[in-house]
Amino acid sequence: MIARGKDIKVFTGNSNPQLARDICRELGVPLGNSEVGAFSDGENYVSIYESARGSDVFVVQSTCSFEKEGRAGSVNDALMELLIMIDALKRASAGRITAVIPYFGYARQDRKTKPRDPISAKLVANLLTEAGADRVLTMDLHANQIQGFFDIPLDNLLGSPIFVEYFTNKYASVHDDTMVVSPDVGSVARARVFAQKLNMPLAIVDKRRQKANSSEVMNIIGDVRDKHVILLDDMVDTGGSLCHAARALVEIGGARDVSACATHGVLSGPAIRRINESVLDELVFLNTVPPKPGVKCDKLKYISVAHMFAEAISHVYLETSVSPLFL
Repeated sequence: MIARGKDIKVFTGNSNPQLARDICRELGVPLGNSEVGAFSDGENYVSIYESARGSDVFVVQSTCSFEKEGRAGSVNDALMELLIMIDALKRASAGRITAVIPYFGYARQDRKTKPRDPISAKLVANLLTEAGADRVLTMDLHANQIQGFFDIPLDNLLGSPIFVEYFTNKYASVHDDTMVVSPDVGSVARARVFAQKLNMPLAIVDKRRQKANSSEVMNIIGDVRDKHVILLDDMVDTGGSLCHAARALVEIGGARDVSACATHGVLSGPAIRRINESVLDELVFLNTVPPKPGVKCDKLKYISVAHMFAEAISHVYLETSVSPLFL
């Protein structure tokens, strides 16, 4: 059994430093003194400038692209920074190391769907374990079975309670005319739980995906006519699926208006343009992936997850149950 460290120390890479600072503010501890960067040839480096011996260390790093001081970092840079930081802290004799990964990338290849496919999520799980992580704290994994890829404890926090509170307040006056919609069949289980918490009916957008990052809406299962609609997804990458679903709900289903929420706003490629041109009234994200610098889109709203992660870190440190966070 891994004993907890003598104190809490929080370090961060370059992918989501503001969230790390917000978590530290909630915990009442300073952000760890470290430097994470890249050599001129692109190799990542890490320097830890304070003792971590015997400490309960939490490394906050989403595996998403980022920008720092004019340098663009890729998903791979974020992952390598995390692995190198874990290795550095392990060699610095940290008491326990928890990888806090608000957005766990490489999660979309979680099984073989055709011959010679990799299972990238399992590979990343192995890398984190071999680097020296003792446990992982993340939020809304793209596929729940990824939890079983780890040979170390993993806590998968849920972002839905934050959205439940937000939309309960937003639609309080028109609750009976509001519905939750799953943007595809694969998200039905998540959307059903969300709808139950909001005490709202559920509809489903049935679509057929022709190729990666594209989809064709086929049918709407449920009556959304003249309803306020909430689309729920775990992540938005290029935005094609979500925007097509929203358009179908209005043009085919006759919905009055459409709002959407997703835990992870990856927003790559044409995502911002598609969202701006879509029928969506609002798209709400959690800040597991930070807002893109310089991006202007009035439809986007971000809600902080710092309090939830700070509470989870406190439970881990005190070795008390994290389960109250899942209610």
